[in-house]
Amino acid sequence: MAHYQRITFIIPCRNNVKYLKQAVNSIEDCYGDTHNIIILDDASTDGTWEWVQLMEDKHPYIKSYRNEGPERVGHTVLYDIGINMAQTPVVTILHSDMIVTQNYVGNMLKNLTPLSVVSATRIEPPLHPPGPEKYVKDFGMEPETFDADAFKKFVYETEYVMEDKTTNGIFAPWMLYKEDFAQIGGHDLLFAPMELEDSDIFNRFHLQQYELIQSRDAFVYHMTCRGSRFKDGIEIEREIPLPDGTIWYKPKDSEEYTKLRQNKFREWWRKWHTDVLHDDLMMPIVPNRYTTSFVVHNCNPYLLAVLEPWCDDIYVDCDFGSYVATESKESMFKISDKLHKIGDVMKNDIQILFDGTKLTNENFEQFIKNIPFIIQQTDSIGSFEWDIFQMHILNLRTKDMVQPLFKNIF
Repeated sequence: MAHYQRITFIIPCRNNVKYLKQAVNSIEDCYGDTHNIIILDDASTDGTWEWVQLMEDKHPYIKSYRNEGPERVGHTVLYDIGINMAQTPVVTILHSDMIVTQNYVGNMLKNLTPLSVVSATRIEPPLHPPGPEKYVKDFGMEPETFDADAFKKFVYETEYVMEDKTTNGIFAPWMLYKEDFAQIGGHDLLFAPMELEDSDIFNRFHLQQYELIQSRDAFVYHMTCRGSRFKDGIEIEREIPLPDGTIWYKPKDSEEYTKLRQNKFREWWRKWHTDVLHDDLMMPIVPNRYTTSFVVHNCNPYLLAVLEPWCDDIYVDCDFGSYVATESKESMFKISDKLHKIGDVMKNDIQILFDGTKLTNENFEQFIKNIPFIIQQTDSIGSFEWDIFQMHILNLRTKDMVQPLFKNIF
């Protein structure tokens, strides 16, 4: 792979023009007109679109797309539109609150091959918990307070130490061949407008056996979730001391984001039947996906709401009409098809029976949330008991989860 071929930056944005300006300016400062930029505006009302039009008129390497609104479509959709628009074989997804560095492109390209995805290394202020995949360094939480000189000095020194080093894992920002993105069908509309769309596609990259590489000498500074999770002018909810003596400043999420996140986690459980799982370096952990039925005696509306997302079908002895009516408004799945009365004809390869009155937080955490792993470990057809659960494994076939459940544009 040539280290200096022309690529396209894909940048969705919504009502965060001051961060977007900083992101685009960083690309221009580092690379001039040697790469393409596609900016995708999501019905912004803060002057973002007007600024983007000025930039597109001025620079032929900048192209744009606008969702006219009034409702947002989200970056789950906009990423795919942008990648589809790209005229270069290689694309990189960049958040609109990220600042790129001089060797971002070259140090990622040197690790990129077909059927691989390469991530850069994030440097962030202490607004997210620390992790071995990134550096927590406060060079400013707003464009007005960003210390560019101190940031460049840190990048220069760290890049020298980490030259050519890689680890295996994936997170934003990332780079890949446009063809490889299309091959797995792009993002899943289940996670529009946003939230968990990245974890979902990372799982699918992993299942497709793409090599997932982090370039430890390619850096971005990430202001952290501006225009989506945290609004302009962060409100710190609490300060959390960490073992190394530093402080994590836990921002207050917007009400819109909190509700959306809760909904998308329920959709995630319906699709994957596990939590979002990865190792310390952000390599996805993806168990087999089986088709599973729960048979719950002595169920009640609360238990139904807790258990339904974790199986394909659920058989209960309580009324579920109101639950179906409410939850169907919040899900892309057909909830009415999942709910049955005990005694209806059973389906699915894995059938799990238990008494709802005996379900505890402990056996929920240990069993319900780990059913795919337990089945893999059992690895045989037959009937088994685990605490309060009776499990009947009729078939060990698995579902192909590489393509999105709800197609986007690829």
